[in-house]
Amino acid sequence: MDDHKICFIMCSNDEFQAREAQIYIEQLIVPEGYEVEVLVVQDAASMTSGYNEAMNASDAKYKVYMHQDVLVLKPDFLSEMLHLFEKYPDIGMFGVVGNESIAEDGGMWSDGTWRRTGEILVDSIFESDYSLFARVEGDYAEVIVLDGLLMITQYDVPWREDLFQGWDYYDASQSVEFWKAGYRVVVPHMEVPWCLHENDVLNMSQYAKWREVFMKEYGAYVRQWMQERSV
Repeated sequence: MDDHKICFIMCSNDEFQAREAQIYIEQLIVPEGYEVEVLVVQDAASMTSGYNEAMNASDAKYKVYMHQDVLVLKPDFLSEMLHLFEKYPDIGMFGVVGNESIAEDGGMWSDGTWRRTGEILVDSIFESDYSLFARVEGDYAEVIVLDGLLMITQYDVPWREDLFQGWDYYDASQSVEFWKAGYRVVVPHMEVPWCLHENDVLNMSQYAKWREVFMKEYGAYVRQWMQERSV
Protein backbone atom coordinates (compact mmCIF):
# COMPACT_ATOMS: atom_id res chain seq x y z
CA MET A 1 0.00 0.00 0.00
CA ASP A 2 1.39 3.39 -1.06
CA ASP A 3 0.71 5.88 1.76
CA HIS A 4 1.68 8.81 -0.47
CA LYS A 5 -0.84 8.03 -3.19
CA ILE A 6 -4.45 9.21 -3.60
CA CYS A 7 -6.86 7.54 -5.99
CA PHE A 8 -10.11 9.08 -7.21
CA ILE A 9 -12.62 6.40 -8.20
CA MET A 10 -15.92 6.75 -10.03
CA CYS A 11 -18.35 4.52 -11.88
CA SER A 12 -19.51 6.13 -15.08
CA ASN A 13 -22.05 5.75 -17.85
CA ASP A 14 -21.58 9.30 -19.11
CA GLU A 15 -18.21 10.22 -20.62
CA PHE A 16 -18.89 13.97 -20.53
CA GLN A 17 -19.74 14.02 -16.83
CA ALA A 18 -16.79 11.85 -15.91
CA ARG A 19 -14.41 14.06 -17.86
CA GLU A 20 -15.80 17.22 -16.24
CA ALA A 21 -15.26 15.67 -12.81
CA GLN A 22 -11.68 14.82 -13.79
CA ILE A 23 -11.00 18.41 -14.92
CA TYR A 24 -11.83 19.61 -11.40
CA ILE A 25 -9.65 16.89 -9.88
CA GLU A 26 -6.76 18.07 -12.04
CA GLN A 27 -7.11 21.59 -10.58
CA LEU A 28 -6.61 20.43 -6.99
CA ILE A 29 -3.40 21.30 -5.15
CA VAL A 30 -1.41 18.10 -4.69
CA PRO A 31 0.61 18.08 -1.46
CA GLU A 32 4.35 17.76 -1.96
CA GLY A 33 5.48 14.15 -2.19
CA TYR A 34 2.02 12.80 -3.05
CA GLU A 35 0.73 11.27 -6.28
CA VAL A 36 -2.84 11.36 -7.60
CA GLU A 37 -4.48 8.90 -9.96
CA VAL A 38 -8.02 8.60 -11.36
CA LEU A 39 -9.77 5.31 -12.09
CA VAL A 40 -13.05 5.38 -14.02
CA VAL A 41 -15.02 2.14 -14.20
CA GLN A 42 -17.19 2.24 -17.29
CA ASP A 43 -20.68 0.72 -17.24
CA ALA A 44 -20.22 -1.21 -14.00
CA ALA A 45 -22.81 -3.85 -13.16
CA SER A 46 -23.38 -2.13 -9.80
CA MET A 47 -21.76 0.50 -7.64
CA THR A 48 -20.32 -2.11 -5.28
CA SER A 49 -18.82 -4.23 -8.05
CA GLY A 50 -17.32 -1.20 -9.77
CA TYR A 51 -15.85 0.13 -6.55
CA ASN A 52 -14.41 -3.25 -5.59
CA GLU A 53 -12.80 -3.54 -9.04
CA ALA A 54 -11.13 -0.14 -8.70
CA MET A 55 -10.21 -0.60 -5.02
CA ASN A 56 -8.39 -3.83 -5.83
CA ALA A 57 -6.67 -2.26 -8.85
CA SER A 58 -5.12 0.61 -6.89
CA ASP A 59 -2.36 0.48 -4.27
CA ALA A 60 -3.22 3.98 -3.02
CA LYS A 61 -3.81 4.24 0.70
CA TYR A 62 -6.27 7.09 0.24
CA LYS A 63 -9.27 6.54 -2.01
CA VAL A 64 -11.95 9.04 -3.00
CA TYR A 65 -15.13 7.32 -4.18
CA MET A 66 -17.35 9.81 -5.98
CA HIS A 67 -20.32 10.09 -8.28
CA GLN A 68 -19.54 11.09 -11.83
CA ASP A 69 -21.68 14.23 -11.36
CA VAL A 70 -19.67 15.58 -8.41
CA LEU A 71 -17.22 18.45 -8.83
CA VAL A 72 -14.64 18.96 -6.07
CA LEU A 73 -14.38 22.75 -5.66
CA LYS A 74 -12.00 23.17 -2.72
CA PRO A 75 -8.45 23.66 -4.09
CA ASP A 76 -6.77 22.34 -0.91
CA PHE A 77 -9.19 19.42 -0.52
CA LEU A 78 -6.33 16.91 -0.48
CA SER A 79 -4.48 18.70 2.31
CA GLU A 80 -7.67 18.87 4.36
CA MET A 81 -8.19 15.14 3.79
CA LEU A 82 -4.67 14.24 4.88
CA HIS A 83 -4.85 16.50 7.93
CA LEU A 84 -8.08 14.88 9.14
CA PHE A 85 -6.84 11.33 8.63
CA GLU A 86 -3.44 11.97 10.17
CA LYS A 87 -4.90 13.73 13.19
CA TYR A 88 -7.51 10.99 13.74
CA PRO A 89 -6.20 7.57 12.66
CA ASP A 90 -9.42 5.94 13.87
CA ILE A 91 -11.44 7.80 11.23
CA GLY A 92 -11.79 5.27 8.45
CA MET A 93 -14.05 7.20 6.13
CA PHE A 94 -15.55 10.66 5.75
CA GLY A 95 -17.89 12.45 3.40
CA VAL A 96 -19.54 15.84 2.97
CA VAL A 97 -23.09 14.72 3.79
CA GLY A 98 -24.26 12.05 6.21
CA ASN A 99 -26.95 11.04 8.70
CA GLU A 100 -26.47 11.13 12.45
CA SER A 101 -29.64 9.04 12.68
CA ILE A 102 -32.04 7.24 10.35
CA ALA A 103 -35.70 6.28 10.54
CA GLU A 104 -36.84 2.97 12.03
CA ASP A 105 -37.48 1.56 8.56
CA GLY A 106 -33.94 2.43 7.44
CA GLY A 107 -34.97 5.47 5.43
CA MET A 108 -32.81 8.56 5.53
CA TRP A 109 -35.84 10.84 6.04
CA SER A 110 -38.89 8.58 5.52
CA ASP A 111 -40.48 9.51 8.87
CA GLY A 112 -40.58 13.17 7.94
CA THR A 113 -37.64 14.06 10.19
CA TRP A 114 -34.71 15.72 8.43
CA ARG A 115 -31.65 13.94 9.75
CA ARG A 116 -28.85 15.13 7.46
CA THR A 117 -25.52 16.66 8.49
CA GLY A 118 -23.07 18.48 6.23
CA GLU A 119 -23.31 20.79 3.26
CA ILE A 120 -22.99 20.84 -0.52
CA LEU A 121 -23.80 22.97 -3.52
CA VAL A 122 -26.52 21.37 -5.62
CA ASP A 123 -27.13 22.05 -9.31
CA SER A 124 -30.56 20.66 -10.18
CA ILE A 125 -32.47 20.94 -13.45
CA PHE A 126 -34.04 24.31 -12.76
CA GLU A 127 -31.75 25.99 -10.25
CA SER A 128 -28.52 25.94 -8.28
CA ASP A 129 -28.73 25.97 -4.52
CA TYR A 130 -26.64 25.84 -1.37
CA SER A 131 -27.77 22.98 0.84
CA LEU A 132 -26.75 23.40 4.48
CA PHE A 133 -28.20 20.40 6.29
CA ALA A 134 -26.52 20.99 9.65
CA ARG A 135 -23.28 22.85 10.30
CA VAL A 136 -20.63 20.62 11.87
CA GLU A 137 -19.17 22.06 15.06
CA GLY A 138 -15.66 21.03 16.05
CA ASP A 139 -13.44 19.00 13.71
CA TYR A 140 -16.12 16.48 12.72
CA ALA A 141 -19.51 14.95 13.45
CA GLU A 142 -19.78 11.18 13.67
CA VAL A 143 -22.52 9.71 11.46
CA ILE A 144 -24.18 6.35 11.05
CA VAL A 145 -24.18 6.56 7.24
CA LEU A 146 -22.65 8.77 4.55
CA ASP A 147 -24.25 9.91 1.33
CA GLY A 148 -22.47 8.17 -1.53
CA LEU A 149 -21.89 11.32 -3.56
CA LEU A 150 -18.41 11.55 -1.98
CA MET A 151 -16.84 8.93 0.32
CA ILE A 152 -13.14 9.17 1.23
CA THR A 153 -11.25 6.32 2.91
CA GLN A 154 -7.81 5.70 4.39
CA TYR A 155 -8.37 1.94 4.83
CA ASP A 156 -9.71 -0.63 2.40
CA VAL A 157 -12.91 -2.42 3.39
CA PRO A 158 -14.58 -4.58 0.71
CA TRP A 159 -17.85 -3.28 -0.69
CA ARG A 160 -20.72 -5.73 -0.16
CA GLU A 161 -21.48 -6.66 -3.75
CA ASP A 162 -22.81 -9.97 -2.41
CA LEU A 163 -25.71 -7.98 -0.94
CA PHE A 164 -26.11 -4.86 -3.08
CA GLN A 165 -26.24 -5.25 -6.85
CA GLY A 166 -27.84 -1.91 -7.60
CA TRP A 167 -27.27 1.79 -7.07
CA ASP A 168 -28.88 2.43 -3.69
CA TYR A 169 -27.81 1.76 -0.09
CA TYR A 170 -24.30 0.68 -1.09
CA ASP A 171 -23.14 3.82 0.75
CA ALA A 172 -25.14 3.05 3.88
CA SER A 173 -23.84 -0.52 3.84
CA GLN A 174 -20.23 0.59 3.50
CA SER A 175 -20.63 3.07 6.33
CA VAL A 176 -21.83 0.37 8.71
CA GLU A 177 -19.11 -2.01 7.50
CA PHE A 178 -16.51 0.60 8.47
CA TRP A 179 -17.75 1.13 11.99
CA LYS A 180 -18.28 -2.62 12.40
CA ALA A 181 -14.55 -2.84 11.63
CA GLY A 182 -13.82 -0.38 14.45
CA TYR A 183 -13.41 2.84 12.46
CA ARG A 184 -15.21 6.14 12.81
CA VAL A 185 -17.33 7.45 9.92
CA VAL A 186 -17.65 11.23 9.95
CA VAL A 187 -18.54 14.48 8.22
CA PRO A 188 -15.82 17.12 8.78
CA HIS A 189 -16.28 20.78 9.60
CA MET A 190 -16.49 22.89 6.43
CA GLU A 191 -16.36 26.67 6.29
CA VAL A 192 -17.87 26.53 2.80
CA PRO A 193 -19.13 23.57 0.71
CA TRP A 194 -16.31 21.46 -0.66
CA CYS A 195 -18.14 20.17 -3.71
CA LEU A 196 -20.97 20.70 -6.18
CA HIS A 197 -23.40 17.87 -6.92
CA GLU A 198 -24.96 18.16 -10.37
CA ASN A 199 -27.88 16.02 -9.29
CA ASP A 200 -30.37 16.37 -12.13
CA VAL A 201 -32.62 13.29 -12.08
CA LEU A 202 -33.04 10.75 -9.27
CA ASN A 203 -34.07 7.19 -10.05
CA MET A 204 -35.68 5.83 -6.89
CA SER A 205 -37.39 2.82 -8.47
CA GLN A 206 -35.28 0.26 -6.56
CA TYR A 207 -34.78 2.30 -3.39
CA ALA A 208 -37.32 0.39 -1.26
CA LYS A 209 -35.88 -2.96 -2.34
CA TRP A 210 -32.35 -2.12 -1.24
CA ARG A 211 -33.57 -0.40 1.92
CA GLU A 212 -35.15 -3.70 2.96
CA VAL A 213 -31.91 -5.56 2.20
CA PHE A 214 -30.02 -3.02 4.28
CA MET A 215 -32.30 -3.36 7.29
CA LYS A 216 -32.30 -7.16 7.12
CA GLU A 217 -28.50 -7.20 7.21
CA TYR A 218 -27.81 -4.23 9.47
CA GLY A 219 -30.99 -3.58 11.46
CA ALA A 220 -29.44 -4.74 14.74
CA TYR A 221 -26.45 -2.42 14.24
CA VAL A 222 -28.73 0.49 13.42
CA ARG A 223 -30.76 -0.06 16.59
CA GLN A 224 -27.54 -0.33 18.61
CA TRP A 225 -26.30 2.98 17.20
CA MET A 226 -29.58 4.74 17.97
CA GLN A 227 -29.75 3.35 21.51
CA GLU A 228 -26.16 4.23 22.38
CA ARG A 229 -26.70 7.81 21.27
CA SER A 230 -30.31 8.05 22.51
CA VAL A 231 -31.39 9.31 19.11
